[in-house]
Amino acid sequence: MNVQINISAYKNLYFIGIGGIGMSALAQYFLKTGKKIAGYDKVPSNITKRLEKLGIEIHYKEDIGLISKQLLEKEKTLIVYTPAIPKEHKELNYFIKNKYVILKRAALLGLITKETFCFAVAGTHGKTTTTAILGYVLKETGINATSFLGGIATNYKSNLIEGGNKISVVEADEYDRSFLQLRPNIACITTMDADHLDVYKKATILEETFKEFAKIVTNKLFVRYGLGLNGITFGFEEKADYQVKNNRVEKGMSVFDVKTPTETISNVKIQLLGAHNVLNALGAIAMADFYEIPLEKIKQSLVNFKGIERRFDIKINTENLVLIDDYAHHPTEINAIYKTIKKLYPNKYKMVIFQPHLYSRTKDFIEEFATSLAQFDAVKLLDIYPAREKPMQGVTSKWLAEKIKKYHKNVNCIASTKEAVLSHIKTKNTVVSMLGAGDIGEIIKDVCKEMTILEND
Repeated sequence: MNVQINISAYKNLYFIGIGGIGMSALAQYFLKTGKKIAGYDKVPSNITKRLEKLGIEIHYKEDIGLISKQLLEKEKTLIVYTPAIPKEHKELNYFIKNKYVILKRAALLGLITKETFCFAVAGTHGKTTTTAILGYVLKETGINATSFLGGIATNYKSNLIEGGNKISVVEADEYDRSFLQLRPNIACITTMDADHLDVYKKATILEETFKEFAKIVTNKLFVRYGLGLNGITFGFEEKADYQVKNNRVEKGMSVFDVKTPTETISNVKIQLLGAHNVLNALGAIAMADFYEIPLEKIKQSLVNFKGIERRFDIKINTENLVLIDDYAHHPTEINAIYKTIKKLYPNKYKMVIFQPHLYSRTKDFIEEFATSLAQFDAVKLLDIYPAREKPMQGVTSKWLAEKIKKYHKNVNCIASTKEAVLSHIKTKNTVVSMLGAGDIGEIIKDVCKEMTILEND
């Protein structure tokens, strides 16, 4: 869909679902350009609190009466909404009925990419971390880019890396085919695992959509080796154009060499652990190298990148207890987390607290979830986080628990509430992983407190 809108013609932007990670980055960006920004979200969150501190008006009830008169001026206000908003939403329907100009989040981001030189990162896994690494490298090496992130970058405590209006770095979100509205100059595809089957129905349809995305890249496409797409490849494999070699962990950091099509650089260091994160860094390195940033400068900047909140975020790390917080919500991601933990902590008891995200995803990948979670010594399942969905008959965490026990009969697996799960963290010499894309992060402070008490007993 080609959207022909002159954003500069609007003084105000109103965001329905402003607390979403992508929406909030856009809200901050346009606030910096001098626009009047306001929005609605279902519940307060750390993100909405941050926005309110910036002076953005936010309310949490579907009520047009709570919107200031200035924001209701139809000719001066652009309405933006996220696909997570239900069709029956009262405010959205008011704006539709009264014929306001309304855009999906992806369309608005697409307009920005058309007006800038755009780096885009796509993939069912790894795109947030890769985008953040690239955005950080560009900024730290003197490139004045603005980066829109799908997570909170620890270095900036924000999902927006501020820069100019000539270069953009964006996540290319495959959900709802959103990334087809972008106009990337340089792009990267990290993975194409089956996901969002509520939208795509079949994995093959998802793959075809990624191929469509590849076709809209104007300058250069980088792809994970083995995806079967035409582009410059990156990976651990010897035939990859950009190859990781000699990957290891030293003093809590990933250290590796990178072989490019023209040279090799040794002892690249990054404060992210796990082979999957090394690949994320490699994708960012490849794009920055193609943009002609010297490899030595890229290497120097990577050392100080501190990661993304809830991406293998180590909250506690003592001799007895380790607590890891991660956004992992797909079986492939859970496997990557377990593989990393097993390598780093081979002799520790491995417990996972997992909150399934979406009934449809749980149903579509029930066997894969069961086998990935059954690798842990103990599994505590929270209720399924519904997000935009309504419950499905028989699709519950108890069902998943039964499946897990099929693959690992001796696993300590129960379905639990957020409140009760704390009582199960009693074993010392334990790694606890808190995984999920819902609101599991709300109890992270309580879990930290409980584990600190255990450590001091």
